[in-house]
Amino acid sequence: MGRVADKVVLVTGAGSGIGRATAKLLAAEGATVIVTDVNRPGGLETVQQIGGKARFEEQDTSKEADWKRIIDDILAREGRLNGLVNNAGIAGPFPSSFEGESLEQWRRILSINVEGVFLGCKYGVPALRGSGGGSIVNLSSLAAFLGTPDLSAYGASKGAVRQFTKTVAIDCARKGYKVRCNSVHPGIIATPMGDSILPSDKARERMRQRVPAGELGAPEDIAYGVLYLISDESRYVTGAELVIDGGMNAI
Repeated sequence: MGRVADKVVLVTGAGSGIGRATAKLLAAEGATVIVTDVNRPGGLETVQQIGGKARFEEQDTSKEADWKRIIDDILAREGRLNGLVNNAGIAGPFPSSFEGESLEQWRRILSINVEGVFLGCKYGVPALRGSGGGSIVNLSSLAAFLGTPDLSAYGASKGAVRQFTKTVAIDCARKGYKVRCNSVHPGIIATPMGDSILPSDKARERMRQRVPAGELGAPEDIAYGVLYLISDESRYVTGAELVIDGGMNAI
């Protein structure tokens, strides 16, 4: 039996990268996975790669109406929701100093990276609670612990996700909801977003040399961390930060 057998899990931003790897791993471990993304072709490709208990729904996580529709549809079709992975996010242009950041661009990044997580928790928690409890995993970043002068809005957004995760965790625990909430903090991972920050082989090699583990991470490295937090193996874990970065935060 798989580690998340018979669970229904929603994974946002699952059309590529970490989201895709997470959706595939959860499905391989027995979950029914609802894959969402604004990238319809990417989301459908993820479902095709899973080849089993998965379906795609187009979703802009910054839109409240999309969250209402997705959660209502899951409850109507599956009868429950057991896990939510708030993975959807954007980095924005790189490099991007706060002095040169437009207010429009700042708001766009925070609307997806922060408001999307807020809306996911706002609508996900009642669904999880009504299903007997469950787990939320919010994708933050190593940037939540560091100054990010070249990614000012992104760093601020991931710091907000880190803090908000703890707020949701304690709020749910105090109310007896049996809903856990934890954050995962990837380091430099070989994904389309990572490639936008490190666009050349030379840049990637320089970064690789800075990582104590001696290599950049793979999406699957993050997916296994998410799997643990969605599974019942982590039943006593809430409000925690799981850093998966090859040791960079320890320097």
